[in-house]
Amino acid sequence: MNLAGFPWGGMALAALGALAIWFTTYDAPLAGAILLVWICSLLLRRREPPPPPEPPARGTLGPEQTRELIEPLSQPYLMMEKGRISIANRAAREVLGPHIVGQDARVAIRHPEAIRLLDRKGGGTATIRGLSGPRSIWNVSVRPVDDARITIELVNRTAEADISRAHTDFVANASHELRTPLSSIIGYVETMLEADADDGRPMEPATRHRFLEVVAKEGRRLQALVEDLMSLSRVEAGKHELPPTVLDLRELAEQVVSGMTSLHGKDRIVLDADPHPMPVRGDTQQLDQLMRNLIDNAMKYGSKSEPVRVTAKDGEASYELTVADSGEGIAPEHLPHLTRRFYRTDPGRSRAAGGTGLGLAIVKHIVERHRGRLDIASELGVGTTITVRLPRHVEDESQRVKKTVA
Repeated sequence: MNLAGFPWGGMALAALGALAIWFTTYDAPLAGAILLVWICSLLLRRREPPPPPEPPARGTLGPEQTRELIEPLSQPYLMMEKGRISIANRAAREVLGPHIVGQDARVAIRHPEAIRLLDRKGGGTATIRGLSGPRSIWNVSVRPVDDARITIELVNRTAEADISRAHTDFVANASHELRTPLSSIIGYVETMLEADADDGRPMEPATRHRFLEVVAKEGRRLQALVEDLMSLSRVEAGKHELPPTVLDLRELAEQVVSGMTSLHGKDRIVLDADPHPMPVRGDTQQLDQLMRNLIDNAMKYGSKSEPVRVTAKDGEASYELTVADSGEGIAPEHLPHLTRRFYRTDPGRSRAAGGTGLGLAIVKHIVERHRGRLDIASELGVGTTITVRLPRHVEDESQRVKKTVA
């Protein structure tokens, strides 16, 4: 039994009072009753619960209310009291680690710019690089709540910076690619005009014809580049929407290969397709463009003596369209970058072949729109194989494959 805080003084005083009443009145029951009442009142007073803590000031939230309020938020939020992190929601713990609660805020965040912001009176906002990774960018806002508490808000700007950087690179690359054929066209045309103006005699027909051939070639290259840029823009704009139309992938492959063999010869392209229908949800025009881009690349960079092999097969969980060539192959270090805009393993050879550097970028975005998967495998001296896997379309009794290919 814990006797600490027991009212010994009051008990002694009650006993002395009862003795005084007994000596005065010689009435033992009265003295005992008074002593009993006095002692009971002292014991009951000792058992009264301590006064409840004072509620927070009007208009402010207590710690538990604050924790419940910020915990489900997707944005990282922290609460700092006396220099330590007292509350951190789930998003903040995922970014900085679960150990930060109870830790010194300067140790928890561990960034010089963030520490200077925490030490600034009245709070403020700063953009901090490298808070959660080498290339991460965060907006950190520090705001006082009252005299003891400070909130810290973290806003991730890394994705926005990456998009902005990608757009800047794209504009720079596109400008460079457009400038090259334009400069060539202008240069040859100005040369012919100057030759006519020098002595009034026209340029020799053979020379003029050669110059005009170059102008026509660069003009076609410029036209192809503009068309590919427009195609890429259209594909990117709709890549989040799955096409509503159902088509037969095998039939489309047969029609694309048939059309291309009529231009390049039957010995240049060989098709091997499963005999049964392959229904997929797809955009006919985009899948046609995808096949033509892959076959064109295989014909440009593959062996001239070996055919391009196109297969359409039923895979384990999807339909597989494969285009393979027997060319020089691609070095392993280039493979992860092939779908980047304007990326070329050999810029001179690509331009000479009429490539724009956008073909595989367009293919990648078309595959993404169709919820498919793109795999590129290559071996030096053997060739390159590109496989597109598209999910099967499962029909019910009320549906049938729409023959959208003319």
